Amino acid sequence: MSKEFGIADDICARMLDWRHDIHANPETAFEEHRTAQLVADALTEMQIPVHRGLGGTGVVGTLKNGEGPTIALRADMDALDLQELGDRAYKSTRTGKMHGCGHDGHTTMLLGAAVQLARHRPFRGTVHFVFQPAEENEGGGKKMVEEGLFKLFPADAVYGMHNIPNIPRGKFAIRTGIATAFLDTFEIQVTGSGCHAATPEKGIDSILVSADLVSALQGIVSRRIGAMDAAVVSVTQIHGGDTWNVVPETVTLRGTVRTLDAEIQNQVEAAMKQVCAGVAQTHGAKVDLTYMRGYPGVINTPAETDAAASAAANLVGIGQVQTDIKPAMGSEDFAFMLQERPGAYICIGAGETANDAPLHNPYYDFNDAILPLGAAYWVELVKQQLPAD
Repeated sequence: MSKEFGIADDICARMLDWRHDIHANPETAFEEHRTAQLVADALTEMQIPVHRGLGGTGVVGTLKNGEGPTIALRADMDALDLQELGDRAYKSTRTGKMHGCGHDGHTTMLLGAAVQLARHRPFRGTVHFVFQPAEENEGGGKKMVEEGLFKLFPADAVYGMHNIPNIPRGKFAIRTGIATAFLDTFEIQVTGSGCHAATPEKGIDSILVSADLVSALQGIVSRRIGAMDAAVVSVTQIHGGDTWNVVPETVTLRGTVRTLDAEIQNQVEAAMKQVCAGVAQTHGAKVDLTYMRGYPGVINTPAETDAAASAAANLVGIGQVQTDIKPAMGSEDFAFMLQERPGAYICIGAGETANDAPLHNPYYDFNDAILPLGAAYWVELVKQQLPAD
């Protein structure tokens, strides 16, 4: 791998080794012990002081070079519960687990930046390298914040980055304000009255109630939320019944809600409660809704968004940085860090062709060609925000 974007050949080679090692040994939420050890060892080798244990398996390295501002740079470390189907030399060695979202690459790019910054120290101030566990579903970012991330490691701003396969390599994308959706989940327990399937009139059909609920819930977005307001209500699980000739007593439905505004989030929850109560009354059944607030939306602050876009533009040119990207309906627990500090979350393009496997696909693989650019972005951001002169 030749020298690119100011990142030396030996650092590029190490990044490739780290990335393939982490990919071959994926660890899911709060189980990132081997990955955390690799990160801690690499930081220690660079003589960067290391703190371990925040969020269980989190790692924070701190590089100080004189007096000045302080920023935090965050990368996620965890893998997915997903069976890898691609065929590569560094394929996952762990059944049912794979790096299907590129967190192996995120970790590697931040480590590469740490090497570059420790070697040359082209800044004045303090950089915290935050390696976070459990981004996927389990809220490792929230746990790190709750356990004192910014009390132990004060920062004027915090920055994150994610690879995106459907953005071409060499491009970046970001937006001010809401960037990813609020993530909520729900469970609905339907209780009817079980009976023989041949005589459904003698019971209350929990399957029929559930079918009406699924249909009615879809009407929330189409008829209760304004056309210019984004919301998604998806029922993703239905569990009920054990045999062919029994109407089950109970059915459980589960799903997710995504919104881009806290007020719309409140409206959807209230509407779901009304729908559940109405369907229950219609059928004479009992319908219990448990609505769980999850990740908040990622909200990029204006000054930090401009800083992130400027750092990217210094590397690839202003024409290669899109600053009006649409918000994503996916979610990201980096949002919890942004609730505590100003900051920005940028997307780095990883696409080569229109047929590249998307994130969370069993054939996905992080694009190694962007490792130098990702590391260089972090270095450029530090140089910009912590100027040496």
